Amino acid sequence: MTESLRWIKSSYSENGGQCIEWAPEHAAATGEFLVRDSKDPNGPHLALTRQGFAGLVEFAKSHV
Repeated sequence: MTESLRWIKSSYSENGGQCIEWAPEHAAATGEFLVRDSKDPNGPHLALTRQGFAGLVEFAKSHV
């Protein structure tokens, strides 16, 4: 299922490869925010709620 999704890389992807990707269209359609490691696109992903995704973004911003 996740291989047919359009994944978007984090805007911080130029920081040495430590970044994530997410599937915005999937989130808009389902309310489920899928997140994965950009270095391992065939690996596992996280399924977050809107609040969980917002928390992840805030955590990342505060630990740059």
